[in-house]
Amino acid sequence: MNGLELNSGCGIGLLWKSPKKFVDQIKRLVLCGPEISGSKIYATVDLDKARVARTRMVNNPHNPIWKEEFHIYSAHNISYIIFTVKADDPIGATLIGRAYIPVEDIIKGYVVDRWVEILDEEHNPIHGNSRIHVKLQFSSVIEDAHWSQGLRSPNYEGVPWTFFNQRQCCKVTLYQDSHVEDDFNPGILMANDKFHEPQRCWEDKFDAITSAKHLIYITGWSVYTEINLVRDPQRRKPGDELTLGQLLKKKADEGVLVLLLVWDDRTSIPEYKKDGLMTTHDQETEEYFRNTKVRCFLCPRNPDIGRSFIQGTTHQKDFHQPNFPGASIRKGGPRVPWHDIHCKLQGPVAWDVLYNFEQRWKKQVGDKFLFSLSKLEGITVHPLQNMYSNDSEAWNVQLFRSIDNGAALGFPEKPLEATQRGLVSGKNNIIDRSIQDAYIHAIRRAKNFIYIENQYFLGSSFGWRSKDINDADINALHLIPKELSLKIVSKIEAGERFAVYIVLPMWPEGIPESRSVQAILDWQKRTLEMMYTDISEAIQRKGLNANPRDYLTFFCLGNKESLNGGEYVPPETPEPDTDYIRAQNARRFMIYVHSKMMIVDDEYIIIGSANINQRSMDGSRDSEIAMGAFQTNHLANSTDSEGERYMLSGCHYVTLFMVGDLPGHLLRYPVEVSKTGVLTTLPGFEHFPDTKAKVLGTKSEYLFPILTT
Repeated sequence: MNGLELNSGCGIGLLWKSPKKFVDQIKRLVLCGPEISGSKIYATVDLDKARVARTRMVNNPHNPIWKEEFHIYSAHNISYIIFTVKADDPIGATLIGRAYIPVEDIIKGYVVDRWVEILDEEHNPIHGNSRIHVKLQFSSVIEDAHWSQGLRSPNYEGVPWTFFNQRQCCKVTLYQDSHVEDDFNPGILMANDKFHEPQRCWEDKFDAITSAKHLIYITGWSVYTEINLVRDPQRRKPGDELTLGQLLKKKADEGVLVLLLVWDDRTSIPEYKKDGLMTTHDQETEEYFRNTKVRCFLCPRNPDIGRSFIQGTTHQKDFHQPNFPGASIRKGGPRVPWHDIHCKLQGPVAWDVLYNFEQRWKKQVGDKFLFSLSKLEGITVHPLQNMYSNDSEAWNVQLFRSIDNGAALGFPEKPLEATQRGLVSGKNNIIDRSIQDAYIHAIRRAKNFIYIENQYFLGSSFGWRSKDINDADINALHLIPKELSLKIVSKIEAGERFAVYIVLPMWPEGIPESRSVQAILDWQKRTLEMMYTDISEAIQRKGLNANPRDYLTFFCLGNKESLNGGEYVPPETPEPDTDYIRAQNARRFMIYVHSKMMIVDDEYIIIGSANINQRSMDGSRDSEIAMGAFQTNHLANSTDSEGERYMLSGCHYVTLFMVGDLPGHLLRYPVEVSKTGVLTTLPGFEHFPDTKAKVLGTKSEYLFPILTT
């Protein structure tokens, strides 16, 4: 997108056709005086009604020149590429006009380089015959030599157009949950004829903190000072009686530089409660380290000044149960069983993680306290001096983010430089949404199967087919669900077997009947139905006798236990006729899936903090971090493919309605899918077990979509 010829005039006749159009006409009339010369002009790129790009604002309202490039992933069914030109002003953005390029003009891959006339909302030329100059070229993914071929080669260079390049010869440690019992042994035989040994995340964190000599940098959605990292009495370590807070203060007193960035929960005020609505204990953490040598700063999410917040998770206390009001140990629990995936990165990629922290710290705090680059090089191993270069189990790793320049310092200011680093323009900011790009890239390369675990699953609202809402108003525009369904469709059309397995919690964390949880479940239902409809239509076109669930299956995790003698007898009981008492009596509950992970063809894995929703994938909302990695000696086309899917192995497909203890924890998600892709509940089970919460959710008439997408 290069420039604009904009010839303005004040000859506006007011005509009432709709409230919005009438207001736009009034704003144009008001701004047609001398003050229009100070207006900032920007343009957006829409694929029909889905906004996919936005230029920066420029100060020349009559002849703005952007010279910006965009690399746009598309999974949209559209008629036009639309360029919308607006003026930013004190009243709000004023529509100048739109230019349209039919999709037929670019679909064959030819370069389209032209001036396009700008039209008003009635598709008439605006005053002065203004035009915008654009240059486009479409590349079909099917023509990509890497499409649906997997990684193919250990020389795979990683996801292109990203801020961080892929690093070679790293070490990756994968963790199933933060803690596992000492006798936990899944019995998984690896490619080297050795059995997989589960790693212990919190113990490794304890060891890393204890052995730190120079610096400890921590970011977290919640960093609770009162937890103990070593839990197993059979695996005691010197100093393991110290809480996390005590351990960090001890290291700071020893001369180690300890810096913490913790999310500032703005509800942590007396009008609500000290812990905040999210019970992250952010105020407690800050107060705990006040007047100590630990430097702790709260990191707010404040759109007015462009700041974002960090996301991650640490349980607040040993007992955590937000799904039942008033739940406590004194009433017999149960605590929420919790499933998560973590990783440890060592080697050259650790420098990228360090640089990310420094960008965050400098934006939120400034240059205070950070080690200088010269000092860092004196106390650490430089990325080029790689200790894992001869390791046959080494990994190639790439760092990805969802973040903007309101949360991190050091993004390129020149548009072309930003584009080369995979960054995109916002109206007032520069955005890194490489986590979404990494998911898309991996999905498009997938050859045989995809396995996903995530806390949320909603998006691609541009592809929903709702009849009761205007899907264009939802703006859950990330591509991941649509990319998955189109991948499956392409495999059906090619006559190739392909499967996607997705593990979710039964419902998002919180009271399942609450408006927010029900709204999220409603978005989830619309997302799943879109995907299954795409798949069912492909099955019908191919004339196959198949069910959409043969290609796309959703699971959840649960537990059910019989009463055993000698159990703790609580002194109190829950209120009658509540979800709480029903769950206790049935002795069953979901295992909450909090992980954010995707495995492709047992050769490439993405792990991080990003949920599959718009908040995490947008780039200008929640700030997230993730890594994508593979082992060069264990690709899927080799005979010794080791695979990372160990976290699923050993699970049995069961149902919560079985009598007695469950033999495993993997459950079919409680929905039925028709051959046409319509989503319904299982017969007789409109609600989740032991609740009055609808499985398919309820459309919210009150909550703005931005709060729940």
